[in-house]
Amino acid sequence: MPNFFCENVKENPIIKGKDAVHISKSLRMKPGEMINISDTKGTVYLCRINTILADQVILEIVEKQDCESEPDIDITLYQGLVKGDKASYIIQKSVELGVKEIVFVAMQRSVSKPDNKSIDKKLKRWNDIALNAASQSGRGYIPKVRYIGAFDEALSESKERGLALFFYELGGVKVKQAVSPLVEKKETKCSIFIGPEGGFSLEESDKLRSNKAIATTLGKRILRTETAPIAALSIIMYLTDNMN
Repeated sequence: MPNFFCENVKENPIIKGKDAVHISKSLRMKPGEMINISDTKGTVYLCRINTILADQVILEIVEKQDCESEPDIDITLYQGLVKGDKASYIIQKSVELGVKEIVFVAMQRSVSKPDNKSIDKKLKRWNDIALNAASQSGRGYIPKVRYIGAFDEALSESKERGLALFFYELGGVKVKQAVSPLVEKKETKCSIFIGPEGGFSLEESDKLRSNKAIATTLGKRILRTETAPIAALSIIMYLTDNMN
């Protein structure tokens, strides 16, 4: 069933703009058909299409319930800034897998070095990708995509976000061991750090350890920077019983 977001859900919700056009033109839906809308806070409304106009779709709420697709853990992905379309892929798949927030971080080995104007354009596009991925995957929450230009700032921020892991190509503890506080429900929040194309520098790995982040391995094979977060999130979601 199609899923859309509507921040201010009233008695007769109205979907406007691109989503309204998508419903009428692309999906070719008709009055009487059903769709889901989410208030972006974890509540989902089963709605019947009442009226379809040129630029808006008027709905009627049939049923209200908590969104069952949101995981019971809060994961922030701190991803080393990557080049090209890799960021789009990371955002799309991470949102589908249940990440709460994605923060791109300028690291020593990041190839891409965008200026403020460039990063503003990227952030708009990246957040649009997150919105579309959240809608497609039936999420009840739209993960936010941000950018941090200083590695130390990301480290400082992660201290307030529970368990911290960094997935290190030079090895570390197994994921099962690293996420045991999440599995045992002693922690509900987790930050994961993934390096850019060239991986973490020695200085960055030392800072992560000093910040009490746990070096974690994804196995003996070296994964690409766009593969690592998908593998990490998949394993964490499985081990915490969020893929049933």
